[in-house]
Amino acid sequence: MHHIKANFKAFISYFFILLFCYAAISKIMDFEKFQIQMKDSPLLSPFSELLPLFIIAVELFLVGLLCYQKTQNIGLLGSFILMLIFTVYIGIMLVTSENLPCSCGGILEKMTWTQHFYFNIGCAVLAFLALVSNKKYNRPVDGDRNHS
Repeated sequence: MHHIKANFKAFISYFFILLFCYAAISKIMDFEKFQIQMKDSPLLSPFSELLPLFIIAVELFLVGLLCYQKTQNIGLLGSFILMLIFTVYIGIMLVTSENLPCSCGGILEKMTWTQHFYFNIGCAVLAFLALVSNKKYNRPVDGDRNHS
């Protein structure tokens, strides 16, 4: 069972490494467009000067954390939190805005906002499951608490 959980955690980590690398590189490649789309967002426009750089930095930082087994749990937790933030943002935009500028890059930009909302929920669930399965494995069994 440990092998399956370890493989699941590794698979989800690789998935987020690919996702965040792809997203960050797409944003860097067309940084001006990314910044303009942030300015067009009613919720993000006040933060449009620094937020694009911050998002790219966070995505790349998470990639670094996910690359090493020692920091993978922190990377998965960060991935979960980031996906929740993105999901809440998209949810708010879907409910409150008619003009929905997409500041995602590459293939993700081709999704509708509703598709992107569900994609982000799926990603958050994957990160959560990887964290939970890992936590369950790391918990000591009742009989093991007395052994050193």
